[in-house]
Amino acid sequence: MSKRLCELIGIEFPLIQAGMAGGATTVELVANVSEAGALGTLGAAYMKPEDIRKSIRKIKEETNKPFAVNLFCTSMRDDFTNLKEVDSILEVFREKLGVIQNVEELRTVDLFEEQFQVLLEEEVPIISTAFGLLSPDKVEKLKSKHIKIISMVTTVNEAILAEENGVDIIVAQGSDAGGHRSTFNIEEHPNGANIGTFSLIPQVVDSVNIPVIAAGGIMDGRGMLAAIVLGAQGIQMGTQFLSCKESGIHPAYKNALHASTEESTVITKSFSGRPARGIKNEYIMAFENSGVSPLPFPSQNTITSGIRKVAAEQNNPDFMSLWSGQATRLLKNDQTAREIVGEVIREWKEALTKIGML
Repeated sequence: MSKRLCELIGIEFPLIQAGMAGGATTVELVANVSEAGALGTLGAAYMKPEDIRKSIRKIKEETNKPFAVNLFCTSMRDDFTNLKEVDSILEVFREKLGVIQNVEELRTVDLFEEQFQVLLEEEVPIISTAFGLLSPDKVEKLKSKHIKIISMVTTVNEAILAEENGVDIIVAQGSDAGGHRSTFNIEEHPNGANIGTFSLIPQVVDSVNIPVIAAGGIMDGRGMLAAIVLGAQGIQMGTQFLSCKESGIHPAYKNALHASTEESTVITKSFSGRPARGIKNEYIMAFENSGVSPLPFPSQNTITSGIRKVAAEQNNPDFMSLWSGQATRLLKNDQTAREIVGEVIREWKEALTKIGML
């Protein structure tokens, strides 16, 4: 089964590194994952188009293997209806951290069209999408250039829509996953569609005819084997790669990951306005105890950016967004991306041998 996936996107091992936006997926991380035989992914959703272009070209300089670039397919229009109430809560945090910010001047810039154009012009091998699907005209443009499309889903219905949309590969994200999952309709599922990974995978596999990748709480070869037994053709890992040497996250964030357990994370909208799984900290507890509803995405993400930035400068994880999946006891310590890929594949093959499948 995994052979079909590997042949489709030109990789050696059925493993994808998640395209985590916000700076975690450095050029070195993406290139080294791909060089190791898996699929590296640049999380480009918050990047300026010119920076995406530079990163793509640098990745191509470091590897001739396939890689992906991930974008958000969702509305980036601001909604500041509840601004006064939200700002009153955030101002307490700003005073504590010494953040000076004029919220009236904050606006989210929608760069999607320019970002997409860069990916077309640079002819990236694979585009992955979160939060929704590409428009038919964009799908057609990608198909004309033989660019593969991966879309992340959280329900069977979303998977069916993705297949109908012309997607080549589906990543089915269980509720175990860290950060923002790809639930299409947040009004229908205010906290995301919270279906566990190993409940979701076989149901999605039975409902579509294209390869399905399992994501959410999978950290090693045992998880890979379990996912493949349930019908997935491979796995996607995010949190595991956050801890590697090439990861672009803050050292305090890495420390928080290693100090966390399966009980440490919560699903919250308080940082971005979209439900995301992260390590519970002072910011999350204080905002949610306030009783004030956050602004919708992307406005909440924009208005909290100053707090997160200064918290990072001050090495203060209590006010940083510490996105994480639920299986952090399985984090590998201080390894390179190549070592992580190699170890997971080795564990997978050992697990296959134990049950007589290899």
